[in-house]
Amino acid sequence: MEFVTNKPLKPSSNISEIVSKFAKVCKLRSIGVFPSENPLQHQRLHKNPTTNNAPSGEDSSDATEDTECDGVKIHPQPIEAPSNGNVCLDGEVVKLFGMVSALKSAYVQLQEAHVPYNTQKIIAANERVMAQLESLYKIKAAYEEKQCIKLISGTSSALLQSKIEVNERLLAELKSQMKVKNSEIMRLLQELRDLDAENAKRAEKIRQIRLERKRAIVLNITTFQNAFKATSKSIHDFAKPLISLMKAAGWDLDLAVKSVEDGAVYRKRSDKKYAFEAYITRRMFSEMSLKAYDVDCVMKFDDPIDALIAYPDSDFAKFCGEKYLLVVHPTMESSFFGNLDQRMFVMCGKHPRTPFYQIFAKMAKWIWVLQGIAASIDPKAKVFSVSRGSKFSYVYMESVEEDKEDANLLDGQLQRIVEFMVMPGFKIGETLMKSRVYLSKPETSN
Repeated sequence: MEFVTNKPLKPSSNISEIVSKFAKVCKLRSIGVFPSENPLQHQRLHKNPTTNNAPSGEDSSDATEDTECDGVKIHPQPIEAPSNGNVCLDGEVVKLFGMVSALKSAYVQLQEAHVPYNTQKIIAANERVMAQLESLYKIKAAYEEKQCIKLISGTSSALLQSKIEVNERLLAELKSQMKVKNSEIMRLLQELRDLDAENAKRAEKIRQIRLERKRAIVLNITTFQNAFKATSKSIHDFAKPLISLMKAAGWDLDLAVKSVEDGAVYRKRSDKKYAFEAYITRRMFSEMSLKAYDVDCVMKFDDPIDALIAYPDSDFAKFCGEKYLLVVHPTMESSFFGNLDQRMFVMCGKHPRTPFYQIFAKMAKWIWVLQGIAASIDPKAKVFSVSRGSKFSYVYMESVEEDKEDANLLDGQLQRIVEFMVMPGFKIGETLMKSRVYLSKPETSN
């Protein structure tokens, strides 16, 4: 038998399986298959043609009621909730079960429409079955779409979770590094505070040193002036025994003075002693370079010989030995003492405790101290000398002979010429120590 449906069936293997399963569940017998049909049932159906010919809308209202087919009552199977409670009966699941029940009812009505055979009922029942199948197909499609979305979302969530974990590890590492950096910053800040405190202490110390140095300069200038006078006196004191020994040895003093200062004119015979002082000065200050050094190691001893014995390898010891060999000639020493034992003793780095060498060591001490003090006060300190024939200058020079004639030098009434220099001059900062010179006979200026 052929019939026409309003909507074509969608080819689907799943739908065929569902229909087959529902046919088995409903346990309906196909028309004309079984011989034990109930004739009463046919009569009842024929006697109520209006019921069989009811429109699809009325049949659908009876879809949920109990139905008999060939004497067997067919009940729509109720939805049974699982007793274990593992399945969550939310709205979508209830809706799915409702559609399944409606499909079963529609399928039952489709079977009833064949007994007796009613084309309109078959078409209506077929439409209801197809409508329910379409609804199920839509649910299936929606479910698959949700599963796909969940899969994609799950993959994205996994990737996102992986990124989160990586970022969390990176954040933990950055926090650890930040903690280390903060510790380093705190250490550097503490170090900076310590350096600032130390700089403040040093700045205060420098300020105090500058103040002390300013006060010390004034004191040292006085000390230098005293050392300058002591040096001049020590040279004069050494020249006395030297001249006495020369006289005792039978030296010709006039010849000796001439060899020292040739061409010098003396105002009186006793002034020739200044020629010997000039000789000693030139030898003691020769190749002199002003440099700062500590003079306390020498000044703390009253006797310079004690300083030489206490510090045999000191700069002062070397200075003293070199200058003795330069000032006292071997011929001179041999004529004085009859031997060179003292000289040989000095050449071996020793310092004899003889009266002559003691006087020499005292002079060497003051000259050595004078050089050290000058450079300690002012690193730019200078020593200057005056050449023979220079005009006398009261600013830079002073006469070794103080007499009434020297008082007229300031007025310009007398013109004096330098015969030779006895003691060099020094310039320390703004302080000037005048050079001591021996002047010629005074001449009245024109």
